[in-house]
Amino acid sequence: MQILKIGSRGTAVMEIQALLNKLGYDVGMVDGIYGPKTAEAVKKFQRFFGLSPTGVVNDDTYKLMNSFLIGYDTYRIRQGDTLYIIARRYYTTVQSIITANPKINPNNLQVGREIIIPYTMEVVYTNIDYTYDIMKKDLEGLKARYPFIEVASAGTSELGKQLYYVKLGNGPNKIFYNASHHAIEWITTVLLMKFIENFAKAYATGQPLEGYNARDIWNKSSIYVMPMVNPDGVDLVLNGLDRSNPYYNNLIKWNNGSANFSKTWSANIRGVDLNHNYDALWQKSKEAEKIYGVYGPGPTRYSGTAPESESESKAVADFTRKNNFRLVIAYHSQGEVIYWEFQKLASPEARKIGDRFSKLSGYELGETYGITSFAGYKDWFIDKFRKPGYTIEVGLGVNPLSISQFNVIYKDNIKVLLEGALV
Repeated sequence: MQILKIGSRGTAVMEIQALLNKLGYDVGMVDGIYGPKTAEAVKKFQRFFGLSPTGVVNDDTYKLMNSFLIGYDTYRIRQGDTLYIIARRYYTTVQSIITANPKINPNNLQVGREIIIPYTMEVVYTNIDYTYDIMKKDLEGLKARYPFIEVASAGTSELGKQLYYVKLGNGPNKIFYNASHHAIEWITTVLLMKFIENFAKAYATGQPLEGYNARDIWNKSSIYVMPMVNPDGVDLVLNGLDRSNPYYNNLIKWNNGSANFSKTWSANIRGVDLNHNYDALWQKSKEAEKIYGVYGPGPTRYSGTAPESESESKAVADFTRKNNFRLVIAYHSQGEVIYWEFQKLASPEARKIGDRFSKLSGYELGETYGITSFAGYKDWFIDKFRKPGYTIEVGLGVNPLSISQFNVIYKDNIKVLLEGALV
């Protein structure tokens, strides 16, 4: 853990600021800049929990903060404890403790046994720049809180990061949602992570989600969600280029001599556009590169040396080949449009489902042109499996979209994500 203090900047500061605001320690705007107001909020937090009020986030302070960030604590049962007493002590509910500890017997607590205590705070923050490490931490928190969800990896990125996926449901109807093929489109990861949390909560509590019965969907379908296909690229965009990166010099060269990757970088860490790296008229994508001034690795539109040349696209393709998915959605930004066709291969049913998604989201149903028509994930899925595949472009504006658009994006897409499991 890095030391955070006045003058510190970045996604780690933003995460701490969002937490402090949620706990009632006002830092003002969550901007990733550690100023006097953030330091004062940290001091108040430290005083409340009996730490030395330095205003600096050191290892001890961060360790305590981290339990709130992952959304739970561990507790060893003592003589005389009841779940009601424990729940009151942590300002949580008995039911949430039972959900997190499915093997516990509320009427016969075993002294000395360690259990998970979920906090009432939600796990996934939707007002911060969302890095791979934050996602990884949130997945840990969600798995602890909702142990019935399955969290696993479909492979690794070029730099060895896990390509995590979450499985929701046990039904025969298998569908697949993924996000952040493009690094600057990381807001789509937040969308899928919040969907995972809200769906798991609805399933656990038996409450409806946007009018849908999560338990009914759970029994009918298995929803596979890969929130971040391109973790190396996302971290490059949000955290910047570190000297230790094995592609350090090449990346600056590929980025036209600039060390600023925050505004234009869509590719993976090897300068390959993952959504032009699938075997669906890949050669046409390759031939079109020069029209766009692409002559090798760079921020966007470089198709690689061959289909699935990159570990990320190969992992997604392998994962798709291993599963008999009925339908897939790849989330991108921006434009508020749903792409559903590839080379006139999509079925009338796919168009009908697309119309349904369009009505639920308010997004236009459209078709791609030029280089964007080739070698994408949904293109490949339609081409190889002849089943409904969609690219959904969320939000409006210039990438990367501001996280301030999140609430509108979520509202537009939550019913699409639920309906996709049923159509």
